[in-house]
Amino acid sequence: MELVRAVTVTWLFSGLRSDEIARLRVGCIRWQHDGTGIAADSQQVLARDAVCLLDVPPHKTGTAFTKPVDPILGQAIEAWQALRPEQPKRTDRRTGEQVDNLFSLRARAVPPSYINATIIPMLCRKAGVPATDVRGNITSHRARSTIASQLYNAKEPMTLFELQAWLGHRSPQSTQSYAKISPNTLTRAYNDAGYFARNVRTIEVLLDRDAVTSGAAASGEPWQYYDLGHGYCTYTFFEQCPHRMACARCDFYTPKTASKGQLLGPRTTFSACWRASRSATPNAPLSTMANPRSTSCWNG
Repeated sequence: MELVRAVTVTWLFSGLRSDEIARLRVGCIRWQHDGTGIAADSQQVLARDAVCLLDVPPHKTGTAFTKPVDPILGQAIEAWQALRPEQPKRTDRRTGEQVDNLFSLRARAVPPSYINATIIPMLCRKAGVPATDVRGNITSHRARSTIASQLYNAKEPMTLFELQAWLGHRSPQSTQSYAKISPNTLTRAYNDAGYFARNVRTIEVLLDRDAVTSGAAASGEPWQYYDLGHGYCTYTFFEQCPHRMACARCDFYTPKTASKGQLLGPRTTFSACWRASRSATPNAPLSTMANPRSTSCWNG
């Protein structure tokens, strides 16, 4: 039972290929805290925060390497290792070395096909779920691709190169097939970018109803007054103006300190509304910021 559990947990949490799992060796788990080795059964306070390291044998795309894994994996492997009976060494089919295979019983090593042929059908049967889904048969590689995607899309994700090292890939091109951005991650990144929050603002506009109803607006009389805080702009296409930082000398600009500017605010023939406007520059001096998609008008 401990052997089955150890193989299952290793498959789910290690991100290894089935061949690498079958070729793991006795003593492949190590515990460290700040670079200091700690015994697995240590009762020290440091052991509570120890990092579990897994030694992976040489594989199809590279040499042996060590990777951090979840402590649950280390505990499951050590539980089996404590019960594993002494067995003769076996020849590693990739390196030719004489090694102690971790997952071995009665002098027979667990084959790479064990996960696909036994573990996955057993788990699906116990869970009452089919062994196939929209992506096809659930195979040993499914756990590797799933955990890689989760690590890449985590709240504090691994970079592509970190994930490459963790998976044991020789090149980042191999890792890119696993590093697919999920819709949730893409949405979060888009919202965090704050493009519209930086580029869309709202500004109060005073509308001269008399100029509109009398036809004066059609003949060129100002009828829109954009409130800049320090004055008013009567340029009809204000939101497209590239010179918002140079208002003082503009013919369309009326300072609030001027007599005409002081008369605009109290006039009862004016209506005020909010208009969305894209910032021509990141620090364009728009008077008021609010929800860029809201529009409201009222009589002044």
